[in-house]
Amino acid sequence: MDVHNVTAGAEEFTCNAYLVTGESPALVDAGTMPGVVDVVTDHVDALDRVVLTHQHHDHVGELDAVLDAFDADLYAYADHPRRTHALADGDGVALGDESFDVVYTPGHADDHVSLVSAHTLFSGDVAVYNDGAFDDGSFGRTDSPGQSRERLIESLKTLLDRLPDSVTAMYAGHGNPVPGGESVRTVVERALERAERREPKYD
Repeated sequence: MDVHNVTAGAEEFTCNAYLVTGESPALVDAGTMPGVVDVVTDHVDALDRVVLTHQHHDHVGELDAVLDAFDADLYAYADHPRRTHALADGDGVALGDESFDVVYTPGHADDHVSLVSAHTLFSGDVAVYNDGAFDDGSFGRTDSPGQSRERLIESLKTLLDRLPDSVTAMYAGHGNPVPGGESVRTVVERALERAERREPKYD
């Protein structure tokens, strides 16, 4: 299974949208970068599904374009006009060559889910490696209406409880992947410790 950040060349604000190749080609989030469909087609001829971590605009801006181009299924926790499969905590979903468990992780967004396999974590915005606030373990912002630091803290605890020790790769909605040799669990633990300080994330 290979993972490609198909919005890496974006000039506008976007999430990281990840193409997962293999038996079940999938896109985790769609981003807002015009031309993302062209980047996906550079790697695959077909796309089975798009799986959303949550429906903030930076994660779904190009969703209709992707769905139209590939006639792909849409997996999402919250209602969406084009949703074909509803996600719930504990569900399983295939991405590439791996089976992922859906972990409900609200706080940054009410519909936020993370995706965990034996080796890989797609954390969306609940936990990121670096984001301008912290460089080696950070968490999604919770200072907008409808967001909750307390719920995010509980979500990080849940994620750690359900994160296998065998996970070695983390792909977050923003920032860089966890560098080789760095423990994914340690990064998420740092995110939790920093979130628990209840301090503003940004000045």
